[in-house]
Amino acid sequence: MRIKGLLFPVLIWFSLLISSCTNTNGTVQVVGQPAEFDQQEALWIIWPQVEHKKGFSTGDVSLAIIKAVARNQKVVLVCADSNMYVSAISFIKDQNIRLNNLSLIVIPSIEYWVRDYGPSFVKTDRGLAVVDFQFDMWGYSDTTDVDSIIDGDFDKKAAKILGISTIYSPLVSEGGNRESNGKGVIMASKWVDQGRNPDWTLEEITAEYKRVLGADKVLWLNKGVYEDDHTFRGPLTLQNGEKAYTAVTTDGHIDEFARFINDSTIVLAYVPEEDLDDPIAQENHRRMEENLALLADATTVDGRAFTVVRIPLPKTMVFSMKPGDSVYDYISTLDYMDGSTFPQGEEVKIIAASSYLNFTITNELVIGQKFWREGMDEGINIRDEQVRALLKELFPNRTVIMIDAIAVNLGGGGIHCITMHQPAM
Repeated sequence: MRIKGLLFPVLIWFSLLISSCTNTNGTVQVVGQPAEFDQQEALWIIWPQVEHKKGFSTGDVSLAIIKAVARNQKVVLVCADSNMYVSAISFIKDQNIRLNNLSLIVIPSIEYWVRDYGPSFVKTDRGLAVVDFQFDMWGYSDTTDVDSIIDGDFDKKAAKILGISTIYSPLVSEGGNRESNGKGVIMASKWVDQGRNPDWTLEEITAEYKRVLGADKVLWLNKGVYEDDHTFRGPLTLQNGEKAYTAVTTDGHIDEFARFINDSTIVLAYVPEEDLDDPIAQENHRRMEENLALLADATTVDGRAFTVVRIPLPKTMVFSMKPGDSVYDYISTLDYMDGSTFPQGEEVKIIAASSYLNFTITNELVIGQKFWREGMDEGINIRDEQVRALLKELFPNRTVIMIDAIAVNLGGGGIHCITMHQPAM
């Protein structure tokens, strides 16, 4: 009976969506890409299939997001197959969730980072459409890999369910590396996009974003946070001299360090002075100040200077992993560019992909991350509260909630990475 109760809103809501949209033929004219802070129809999230580290539940993080958002906004929960559908229902059935705002659907997937390969919505002269970018598992594979194809087809399947058209792009691009101000400006990391597309010039990538996203200009920033560097580049050196691996990370997605919070304001990460004895923080400081300089002359389409607000990065978050942890098992198979050899069978240190800027914006909420847990340095708790207060100031018309998403961080991303907003029709 519970399953029927969950299925009912799926059938009703999606039938309404499909009846209000039609597949288009021929060329569509892209008007632009709505901003995340614009009105939304729904928030998409994929039910996770794995825990990155044993005992750290990715399902609990997803559930916390669903519970919060579904109070006032529709949530599309996507399951990879019928088994995951049943698993999701078993998590949900005893929770206080508004089922009339929750829809479960099945679309095959391997990963659950829906921000990156999920539907990238744009507005066209014929309504909403989805841009079908190419996907290469964040540079860990290529576009012909089976897993890349399965996840790379996710956006087209989502568009088909919604009854809207897709716009093909040959560019390899992930949603976590694109920010839109909703008024013709896209912000991205050139380090990431050029790394994914070595045969494209920056000018060609810019032109493609203008074509498929309706952008008038692209703000190009450089490298992202150090702990987001590709894992196969080799381990990083911690403050105590130990080596630690990044967590199958993206090589520097923009949503870890620079975000639009309205059409003329950018929040940019910075490193508090008290952290600068940490070599990872030192490198982050260098990179973020370089990005700040790149934003010095940045303007909106109508020539107004952007306001830049700084948000601190958290302290370096380090955990241990061992054989049997899914991230450990994967990174133990990599070839390392620095010539290092993975210590097979031994416990290793993993740096969580932690950032306060990886928040998700919904119609009524901003869902951010807190990092402090019982037994941790109290300075982490103090910074959590400082950022909570800052986000409240920056989003006066939305409620700010902070959740513990370390289970997700240990897989190489955060709250923003596992969600995707669907703009209002």
